[in-house]
Amino acid sequence: MKILKCLLMIVTAPVIWVLTLFVWLCMGLIYISGLVLGLLSTVIALLGVAVLITYSPQNGAILLIMAFLISPMGLPLAAIWLLGKVQSLKFAIQDWVYG
Repeated sequence: MKILKCLLMIVTAPVIWVLTLFVWLCMGLIYISGLVLGLLSTVIALLGVAVLITYSPQNGAILLIMAFLISPMGLPLAAIWLLGKVQSLKFAIQDWVYG
């Protein structure tokens, strides 16, 4: 039984290592993209308000929805949630194998 536990540790160590690197890489990408997309969403929101008032309410609403989706409260927040689930999976594997 001790040998199987040792083999399981050897097999899962690279999986845990890959998941850790994936989480670190994604956190860096989310940080950088959140900064850039936050600035971009501000510009699109201002443009959306201007279009909403002056040109077409439908196009202005579309621009405002796009601005919300790329803002830090839209798709980046969904990416952070998903990354949290991946990190929970990594910790579950670690707890199961290394107990």
